Amino acid sequence: MKVTILGAGNSGIAMAAHLSKEGNEVTLWNRSRSTISKLIKTRTIHCEGVISGEVNVDMVTDDIKVALKDPDIILITTPANSHKELAELIAKNIDKSTAIVLNPGRTFGAIEFKSTYKKYNKIHRQIIGETQTIIYTCRKTAEDAVNIMAFKDSVLISSLNTEPNNTIMDYLPDCLKNYFTPAKSIIETSIGNVGMILHCAPLLLNAGWTENLSNSYKYYYDGITPTIAGLLEKIDMERVAVSEALGHRVESTMEWMKRTYHVSGNSLYECIQNNDAYKTIEAPSSLRHRYIFEDIPCGLVPLEAIGIRLGLDMSYTTLIVDLASKLMNVDFRLIGRNLKYLDISLSKYIHGDNLWRVG
Repeated sequence: MKVTILGAGNSGIAMAAHLSKEGNEVTLWNRSRSTISKLIKTRTIHCEGVISGEVNVDMVTDDIKVALKDPDIILITTPANSHKELAELIAKNIDKSTAIVLNPGRTFGAIEFKSTYKKYNKIHRQIIGETQTIIYTCRKTAEDAVNIMAFKDSVLISSLNTEPNNTIMDYLPDCLKNYFTPAKSIIETSIGNVGMILHCAPLLLNAGWTENLSNSYKYYYDGITPTIAGLLEKIDMERVAVSEALGHRVESTMEWMKRTYHVSGNSLYECIQNNDAYKTIEAPSSLRHRYIFEDIPCGLVPLEAIGIRLGLDMSYTTLIVDLASKLMNVDFRLIGRNLKYLDISLSKYIHGDNLWRVG
């Protein structure tokens, strides 16, 4: 299968290695040539963890026209705050219809992507989908190396314009299908975005430790203490309440972790501590990280906006968005996926389930 992967970060390089090893013809694209300069020459990814050894990739490029030459599927692994820009870039350079999957979409990513794409390309219609999260727990250890600690199980996937919804699975490479489960609604992938729960508040509340140049810490094991985990559960309750109001209840983050990683625990804190895949994950060394600059504007901002429009108490979510905005001197509500920006009406959410299924 001819697969184009856009983004050579943690998940992009992991996906390129995985799909290549399984016999797919993979093209890996990244906007910044400096990030992939070594890979362009060697086309070899060095893997450790659940995938080990050297894996050769068919093509590595920073030329978008090369990357979009007749793909069977496009898998986007860049941070969500680049989805809008990529939608425009793809629309202006693609000359066929195919499937495009955001890995993950974060909150309302597929809606934003489709809305932007249609402004620039009305000829080649695309099946646009999103996943709840990336299927890998992984970290890029060098420009051409990745440590894949674990595969996640039953990651939800949905699309805007297939009927029935599970036909998005037909477009996936065979080696990915075992790790995905079709969602009943794109609400389950968008509001099911657990990254905004696990990433934002812990990094903000560990600001001093994060910026301490003489020390490092394990993000999940050290950074999410019982008190912080308790706060995350309160934010999570607001997220679940939004999904219930929209007619498709999502799992709590604790329920998600038990299903995805097969861990046990009576609280979110216990589940995190019992998750072996989290043991070696280091915390970011800066607050200018995707945990804030992706997960606040593309996660908590749209969650808060739709929750408030639904008349729900979103005070814990608001607290974290306010803290991030004040601490980083950035108006995340202005730059994020607010309702005006997405051009979504509340009535469509409550009365028009077809929004989640057809293009």
